[in-house]
Amino acid sequence: MAERLDTPLRRRRRLPRINLQSEGVGRVAEAIARFSGTPQFLVYLSIFVFVWLGWNTWAPEAWQFDKAELGFTALTLMLSLQASYAAPLILLAQNRQDDRDRVTAEQDRRRAERNLSDTEYLTREIAGLRQALNDVATRDFVRSEIRDLLEGIMEHDEKRDEKRESVERTDDDEDGTCLP
Repeated sequence: MAERLDTPLRRRRRLPRINLQSEGVGRVAEAIARFSGTPQFLVYLSIFVFVWLGWNTWAPEAWQFDKAELGFTALTLMLSLQASYAAPLILLAQNRQDDRDRVTAEQDRRRAERNLSDTEYLTREIAGLRQALNDVATRDFVRSEIRDLLEGIMEHDEKRDEKRESVERTDDDEDGTCLP
């Protein structure tokens, strides 16, 4: 079948497509950046450099692969290559950490808003309870009311007794039976 000009060609990919935005790539970059910032990495790198320099300085001339006369060019290139990869990996790890921090800050902000609204609600409820308690008779209030009523009753009884006595005295005076 002849290919038409208005139909795009189908191209075969020879290499698989790598998703560089995937979570796995980010985790690997973070792991490398995290490891390259440890004392263990510095010790390993120092040992590697000392072995490299020692080998290429004191090994027999035929076994040396990076000459000291040339300034250890291969070692310099390897360390430059390592540094050129380490810097972007560290930046990638920092960007991912910034994204996590942003999400955490947003979650903290939402939690703080909820806590504030819950606190305001509880404050309103407590204020309502205080107002309701002001309308409720407390034990001290009831005691004072009973005490007042009792005093009123006792005063009433005293007045009644005084009236009785005065009435009895006047009755006795009229009869003349009672001498003062």
